[in-house]
Amino acid sequence: MPKWATGIWFFLIVTFLLCQSPAQAQFAVCNQSLDVFNIAIGQEVSEEFQTDGWWTVGANKCATVIRNTLTNRYIYVYATDVKEHPVLTGTSSMCIDRKRFTIRGATDCWERGHIAVKFHEVDTKAMERWTLFLQPDVKP
Repeated sequence: MPKWATGIWFFLIVTFLLCQSPAQAQFAVCNQSLDVFNIAIGQEVSEEFQTDGWWTVGANKCATVIRNTLTNRYIYVYATDVKEHPVLTGTSSMCIDRKRFTIRGATDCWERGHIAVKFHEVDTKAMERWTLFLQPDVKP
């Protein structure tokens, strides 16, 4: 290979490496069951809680539900099976809707025409990226 070609390859490789952005932080939910789950999430946005839904996560699949850098240590997750039975137990009451939604505020759900449900709190340990694994119920 001529010397000039080696220089071009070196330039292209260095340019490629410098232009690579770091991996985008995210919050993903992985379904490790044979069922399909519907996912809603809650998090603090501009000093107010906001819930968003729905993401459908197939059996043994993952879905990215937050694509931005995680800025909240705690993310709240509500998951149901296809028959709308809750998959996670939680203690934090927030609002959802039956169709795709974004709801600001976590109180007075019924009064505002929404449904109040208990979200499961996930401690991300202040990491920029987190994956929650949902496993099937194992009954003795």
